[in-house]
Amino acid sequence: MKLPKTTNRFCPYCKKKTEQKIKVVSTGGKRGTLTRGSLSRAKKRGLNRGIGNKGKWGSKPAVSKFKRKAKTTKKTNIMYTCKECEKSKYRASKRNKRTSKVVQE
Repeated sequence: MKLPKTTNRFCPYCKKKTEQKIKVVSTGGKRGTLTRGSLSRAKKRGLNRGIGNKGKWGSKPAVSKFKRKAKTTKKTNIMYTCKECEKSKYRASKRNKRTSKVVQE
């Protein structure tokens, strides 16, 4: 999905139609390395060393490239910034093929 750099839409702060800049914002926050259930945390606790069966951390067969990714679309958030009052309005994530590049006009 390609988007223009600017668009005319209603600004809830100015209470009128204004020109607004479009920016694609990333969805959600990134997880930390030491979150519960992470491999690095388990390694720090010393859970994958020693002799015998390593269990969860033992050798596993390689995952096929089709099994790695399940979803074909990404959720994208769009931020509209009013050029008059400089306030931003956020449109929640919608699924579409790709909104990585904003088209220049």
